[in-house]
Amino acid sequence: MRNHHTKNKGDLGVLKAQADLAEQGFTVLIPLTEHAAFDVVAYRTGTFKRIQVKYRSAKNGTVSVRFRSTWSDSNGMHTKEIDKSKVDLFCVYCPDTDACYYLDPCDFSQAVRLRVRPPKNNQNAKVNFADDFRTVP
Repeated sequence: MRNHHTKNKGDLGVLKAQADLAEQGFTVLIPLTEHAAFDVVAYRTGTFKRIQVKYRSAKNGTVSVRFRSTWSDSNGMHTKEIDKSKVDLFCVYCPDTDACYYLDPCDFSQAVRLRVRPPKNNQNAKVNFADDFRTVP
């Protein structure tokens, strides 16, 4: 069987998200299809959250998240903006911090950067510190 590197990273991100959500007290539900807009559903106290999981490495002290899906097939590379009405949260797993970060995509336009290291210029205004997104809102 051929090793599919990006698929392996995505699978790891979903597993890390499942464990993190369970530690936060959620029951984690898995859709029976890979074609849903979300990867997991988190349930707690009568509320369901549809969650899309992304695996993102840190670069230059930040984790960059774009609210889109990218895939390739025999016709080349494809990119599509996500329908934010079909997802309640994004969970971003970063292997460099071994942590999950939870974002409501409606709070951002097309992308966001989460800072995992302090800025070199000590700026705090308009900075999305990753640690502020560690729990499900």
